[in-house]
Amino acid sequence: MTRSMTAFARQESQHSWGTLTWEVRSVNHRFLEPHLRLPEQLREIEGILRETLRKRLSRGKVECTLRFVPEAQAQTLQVNESFARQLIAATEQMEQLMPASQTLNPLDLLRWPGVLQDVRIDMEQVKKEALKLFNNALDDLTKGREREGKELAALIEQRLDAISAVVTDVRAKLPLILKNQRDTLCARVADLGVDLDPQRLEQEIVLLAQKADVDEEMDRLNTHVQEVRRVLKQKEPVGRRLDFLMQELNREANTLSSKSIVTDTTQSAVELKVLIEQMREQIQNIE
Repeated sequence: MTRSMTAFARQESQHSWGTLTWEVRSVNHRFLEPHLRLPEQLREIEGILRETLRKRLSRGKVECTLRFVPEAQAQTLQVNESFARQLIAATEQMEQLMPASQTLNPLDLLRWPGVLQDVRIDMEQVKKEALKLFNNALDDLTKGREREGKELAALIEQRLDAISAVVTDVRAKLPLILKNQRDTLCARVADLGVDLDPQRLEQEIVLLAQKADVDEEMDRLNTHVQEVRRVLKQKEPVGRRLDFLMQELNREANTLSSKSIVTDTTQSAVELKVLIEQMREQIQNIE
């Protein structure tokens, strides 16, 4: 299936420990060029992400941004009540030794190591969910690339139909063009009043006809058109192959233009080159 290299996907998931958000966008590029922006605490999964991209995509500049917002409750501190009670009991004993004016400040108690406990987030679980969400984002991105690729393929098919119509038109006109050329040459010779060897004149006419003959170019144009149609139906990435075929189509259009002996075929060659260029621009976005 033809896939575009341009797409955008966003995936978000909420958990008791926080929220993960992936944004993935891709644009056309000759090769696969990933750019990853990750929170520092999730930097360890970068290698896995790059390998996943390599397996899922073949071309395109891909920007992947991950945002991690921990839940406020997951960052709160909890009191180690058992340990705090032991400290309070100890301070009560100390009060018997201290002057009556001395009192225990609760803040001093909280500052004692071990009284406050930091609730840690299980980062392994966060990494696991981030990878899972990343694959979901790539699924959406791929679907978007396929939808746009389908539209691009339809546009290319329209241009291929137009090229086939031009080729058919040139083939139909070619016998008449060659006949008119022959008649024109004979008329000019007659106007000059020069007595030429009929056999030599016929040889010159044949040589001119051979130079103007574009049957081979028309055949190759048709062959390339059929090949483009076949490539568009393949499942693997086809962008580079299509780009090569555009070069070959343009080569045949240039040859047709150089062999042109009348305005009609020149205009046809120009029309072919316009259609080919339109396809080439679209193909720049195909994976």
